[in-house]
Amino acid sequence: RFGERGVTAATHYDAGRNMIAMIKGAKRYVLGPPKACSELGIVTKHKNPVFRHSLLNFAHLNVLEDEDEDAKSMPPRERSWLEISRESPAVETVLKAGEVLYVPSHWFHYITSLQKSAQCNTRSGRERRGTEHFGGYRDVVECVGEGA
Repeated sequence: RFGERGVTAATHYDAGRNMIAMIKGAKRYVLGPPKACSELGIVTKHKNPVFRHSLLNFAHLNVLEDEDEDAKSMPPRERSWLEISRESPAVETVLKAGEVLYVPSHWFHYITSLQKSAQCNTRSGRERRGTEHFGGYRDVVECVGEGA
């Protein structure tokens, strides 16, 4: 996969374990556990082309408290979802050339290319157990339904 500076990938999950090797450049990854599914505005309609993705613009989290026109023009529904999602657990990292990131099955990730980049992904199998603290497959199924 290739990325230009500023390009984002909407928050989503992959069912398989995901290994991402950054070959060139850098990307910012924000990762959320499966238990956070109900807080992320994930599209749950299976026939929708963006099923398992969030339509929220998480860059707007920074303007929720602002009084400028951008903040005021934010649709009320988006604002209410962002209010919910800003409390969801997350961890972030910047993946640089020569580094590899492991994203467990059903973990949510939001990606921003920080510079022109190239990466190689591979997926292997699917973990259904999860953990008590972070959740797993069952938490995502409760959120989006069977077929997760």
